[in-house]
Amino acid sequence: MRSRGGPSREAELEEIGDEAGDLDPAGRDYVNALARGLEVIKVFTRYTPKMTLSEVAQATGMTRATVRRFLLTLAHEGYVEVADRHFSLKPKILELGFSALSSMDLWDVAQPVMNDLSQQLNESCFAAVLDKESVIYVARATPNRRVNVGISIGSRVPAHCVSTGRVLLAALPEDQLHHYIETMTLTRYTPNTIISKVQLRGVLDEVRRQGWSIVDQELEVGLRSLSVPIRDGNDQIVAALNVCCPSTRITPEDMRTRILAVAFEASRNITRALHG
Repeated sequence: MRSRGGPSREAELEEIGDEAGDLDPAGRDYVNALARGLEVIKVFTRYTPKMTLSEVAQATGMTRATVRRFLLTLAHEGYVEVADRHFSLKPKILELGFSALSSMDLWDVAQPVMNDLSQQLNESCFAAVLDKESVIYVARATPNRRVNVGISIGSRVPAHCVSTGRVLLAALPEDQLHHYIETMTLTRYTPNTIISKVQLRGVLDEVRRQGWSIVDQELEVGLRSLSVPIRDGNDQIVAALNVCCPSTRITPEDMRTRILAVAFEASRNITRALHG
């Protein structure tokens, strides 16, 4: 995303290229060890918060010796802990994400709008971005209820079975969407989860046409969610705005009418603010 009043991404890359030569992801400027270390970090998810050395090696395709060096380095730096031969991420890892988020004026603008949306609906609201086959929740707002949806900032969930993921997948260029459909693993989490790639493609085409998504209990039984796109100051879809509701409290019809209308208005308010 381009910051208001700042140089474009193309200009920034051109300037870097002038100083450091052409950028080649597979060339001399590419630090393979850093990339592999990041892969080790990303195997820890909401569903695999604790893993053995062998499990991390299998998930990354690296040798046990290589994974061991990465994990011990991360442990030494305070990002990973080990107990009973299982490794897990420590809260310090959130500093990496917060450092990036704190530099993006999008979230400075979005948070108060999300707070208002949450209080207006008396439901939990989230914002998420796409990362490979997953979405990562990067902002949240919760109402004054005793019990709220238990999704925290930094949580990672599969993109195919949540409304945020479907909004973001549907926004991809056709070639990238085709690649996702062909390569992504569709895991069943509830009886409602779509695991047919043909059916998912049809759903994503519908989301692309209508501009929003409702997912009914595909990740967790009892949880419905609705998402709409968040557009930046250049009108590019950069995130998804999400409202999560217990299925016992909110009907699909209510989501398609009342909640959809106010979610779209909140999204437009974020975009208008980014335009300045």
